[in-house]
Amino acid sequence: MNFRRQRRERVELSLTPMIDVVFLLLIFFMVTTTFQREAALKIELPEAQGNREPRRQVLEVVIDAEGHYYIDHRELINTRIDTLKKAIRRALRPDTRPVVVVAADKRTPHQAVIRVLDAARQLGLSHISFATEMPDE
Repeated sequence: MNFRRQRRERVELSLTPMIDVVFLLLIFFMVTTTFQREAALKIELPEAQGNREPRRQVLEVVIDAEGHYYIDHRELINTRIDTLKKAIRRALRPDTRPVVVVAADKRTPHQAVIRVLDAARQLGLSHISFATEMPDE
């Protein structure tokens, strides 16, 4: 009887592809995860009694298609920036931080709108918005 021993080849398992897949999954989850920001310091503000801040005054400056200005539904005598500044100053209530709303016709010259923005900047008014309409559907 002849007993031969068969040699078995050694089986090697390569971990490189498995590690690649794990890294790809890790990257996928890191990219798709949304993080919630929480403040590092939790503080409770003290309460105080007093008057609430008054509602802001809304000052509407209307500009028609020819570039004429209207403040408080009154047309200004000319379109110079000095006249515009005086009219805005007169329309403001004292000790308020108004919101200036520019309602300009879509055919208004660009310079007329810029003049209102410049006058508001020179008067120290920084809260400015533009009136628009929703299109008819």
